[in-house]
Amino acid sequence: MAIGRFQVMAMLQAARAYRLGLPLESSLSWGLNRAIFYAAAKRGFRRLKMPRRPRGEALAKPLLEERAVFYLGDEMAYKTEVDGVLCFTIGGKPQTAEDFRREIVRRFGDAFDEAWREALEIVGEYDRETLLSQRRFYEEVYKPRRDLLAERWTKLVRERRRPTASS
Repeated sequence: MAIGRFQVMAMLQAARAYRLGLPLESSLSWGLNRAIFYAAAKRGFRRLKMPRRPRGEALAKPLLEERAVFYLGDEMAYKTEVDGVLCFTIGGKPQTAEDFRREIVRRFGDAFDEAWREALEIVGEYDRETLLSQRRFYEEVYKPRRDLLAERWTKLVRERRRPTASS
């Protein structure tokens, strides 16, 4: 199965969040959330539905401010808790670590651990200031290597899935 830019973004963003101190489960949520966010931004957010309040609630309390915002450096995402774990949301839907495992890890199969180590190494090569900047992370960490990683990780996945002579 091919690894694309979406999976590369999810992996590098999760590694970034983990290196900056988020627990692993929340880091995986962040990675998937940011991959979805950037994919939606590329499409102009056409298919992304923002949560709406029921009409009765809106009439009863027309102004509502919620404090469900999280910043990783200068990058903002909406947050919630799922079973006591900090998760990030888009369109009112939380992205959980289990979602990351289903959508990203499963695609990598047996190659995931090696790709995850590589993502952590890549992110570890950059200073904290770069990792805290949404723009610098995108321009300096992700963008220059996104296609190279997609190609390399696709090859890795295919090598790990090949049946051996003893199979």
